[in-house]
Amino acid sequence: MLRNAYVKLSGEVFEQSDSIVPPDVDLNMAVAYAMIRRADTLGTFQIESRAQMAMLPRMKPRTFYDLVIEVAIVRPGPIQGDMVHTYLRRREGREKVVFPKPELERVLGKTLGVPLFQEQAMRVAIECAGSTPGEADQLRRAMATFKFTGGVSHFRDKLVEGMVANGYEREFAERTFCQLEGFGSYGFPESHAASFALIAYASSWLKCWHPDVFCAALLNAQPMGFYAPAQIVRDAQEHGVKVRPVCVNASRWDCTLEPREAEEFSDADDGRFAVRLGLRMVRGLGNADAARLVATRGDMRFASVDDLWRRARVPHAALTELAEAEAFRPTMGVSRRDALWAIKALRDEPLPLFAAAADREAATVSEQVEPVVWLRATPEGGEVVEDYGHVGLTLRQHPVSFLRAELGLRRHITCAEAMASRDRRWVEVAGLVLVRQRPGSAKGVMFITIADETGVANLVGWTKVFEANRRTVLGAGMMGVRGRIQREGEVVHLVAHSLTDLSREFASVGRRGRTDESAMDNSIAS
Repeated sequence: MLRNAYVKLSGEVFEQSDSIVPPDVDLNMAVAYAMIRRADTLGTFQIESRAQMAMLPRMKPRTFYDLVIEVAIVRPGPIQGDMVHTYLRRREGREKVVFPKPELERVLGKTLGVPLFQEQAMRVAIECAGSTPGEADQLRRAMATFKFTGGVSHFRDKLVEGMVANGYEREFAERTFCQLEGFGSYGFPESHAASFALIAYASSWLKCWHPDVFCAALLNAQPMGFYAPAQIVRDAQEHGVKVRPVCVNASRWDCTLEPREAEEFSDADDGRFAVRLGLRMVRGLGNADAARLVATRGDMRFASVDDLWRRARVPHAALTELAEAEAFRPTMGVSRRDALWAIKALRDEPLPLFAAAADREAATVSEQVEPVVWLRATPEGGEVVEDYGHVGLTLRQHPVSFLRAELGLRRHITCAEAMASRDRRWVEVAGLVLVRQRPGSAKGVMFITIADETGVANLVGWTKVFEANRRTVLGAGMMGVRGRIQREGEVVHLVAHSLTDLSREFASVGRRGRTDESAMDNSIAS
C-alpha cells in the first residue's frame, strides 16, 4: 500500500510516495543528482530528450524543486516566452532579480521572478493585476489548451492595465505579459511538474544505483522513449552492466537478471547482476512459440537443434528465427549458419509412415556416420549486420569500427574526440544516426545524435543547412559531418555546416572484418 508523506523541499510542500523514493534516499541522492547534472539520463523519465540533456548541465539541479523547474522550463511555452535564458542568467548570478512590489516576490520568488507555472500566472493576474478568481481561471483554461495560440492574448489589456493601475511600470507590465503569453503554446501546472519530477528522480535513482535492473526493465517495456534497444544496451554496458545474448537454454520471454561469474566482477560492480536478453528480442518470434520452448525446456537443457525441435515441437519458421538471432551459439556452440543448415533437414509435419521410425531412431544411437558439411565462416562485419537485422542490437564490435581505417584517411575523427575538442574548433566526424528531432518550438532547427564505437556526438543543424541537405538528414543511416564545436560549460554541440550520406559505406560493413576460421570447425550433419 502507498503511504502518503509530506516532504518539505526548497520551501514547498509536495505529496510523494515512500514506496517510490527509497528510505535511504538522503544517503544516495547526491550521487544520483551528480549523474543528472552530467545529463547521464538516457532512458529516464522526462529528462532523456536532447533538449533536456542540453539543459541539465546548465541548470545543475541539486534539489527536488530544481527538477520541478527543469521539467517545466523545457516546454514550448517558457521557450517561446523567452523565460529560459532569463531564468538561467538569474540562476547563474549574471542578471539581478528585481521585484517592484512584495506581492510579486511572493508569487515569483521561488522561480527568480520568471513565471513558469500556470498557478503563478493566475496569482499574478489576481494579486498584481486585480483580476477576479473567475477571470484568472479563464486565463488558466487558455494556458492549458495545448497548441492553441492566441487565447492568452485576449487578457492583455486587462492584465497590463491592471498592473499599471496597481503601481507597476508599463514596460515591466508589458514584459511580464509577454512571458505569460508564451503559455499560449502550453505551460505546465506546478503540481503536474512536481509529479513528473518525482518519477524523473525515481528513475534516475534506479539507473544510478541499479543499472542492471534499469536496463532489463527498459528492454522489457519497449517500444518506448527516444532510444532503441541498441542504445539502451550500449549505455548499460558503459555503466558496467554485463549483457548476455539471447539463448535457447537460458532466455525466458522477458529480459532477466542472472548471477555473474566470479571472474566477471570488479570492485565497482557492487554485486550487480548480468542482463540476459529475452526471447522477446528475437524479431518475428511469436510469444506462443517462445512459451512452448521455455515450458518444454524446464530444468533439462536442449542438447541440439534437433533435440529442441523434437521436444518443443516449435515450427520450422520459429527455429529459423532463433537460428538467425544466433540463440543456439551461447550454450551449444552452434553458429548462425550451422544452425540454419541443420534446420533445413527438419520438417514441421513428419509423414505418418515415418514418424514412428523417426522416434525410434532418435532414441537410439545411430550406427551410421553422416557426411560432414563444412560451411564457410561469416566475416565479423557480416555477423554484426545479422545481429542488428534479427535482434536489433549487437554485443560484438560497433559497426563503425569496421570503417575506422577508411574514415581516418578522410580525416574523420571519433565522436569522443569531437566532443572533447575546444570551442569553435572545426572537425569532421562520422557515425550512425540514432535520433532525429525537429521540435516545433525550435524554429526549424534540426537536432541529430550520431554514434560510433567511442560514443555519441550531438549535432545542431540550422534551417539553411537542413534545407540544403534534406535527403541526407532524413534518409541517411550513417552520415559524415563537417562543423564547428560549440562549447558552453559542459554542454557541447557540433554545429553542422555540411553533411555527407555514408549509407553506401555503411552497407559494406557486412563484407568487412576478420573471418574466424575456427568457426569452420563447427560442423553439423547433412
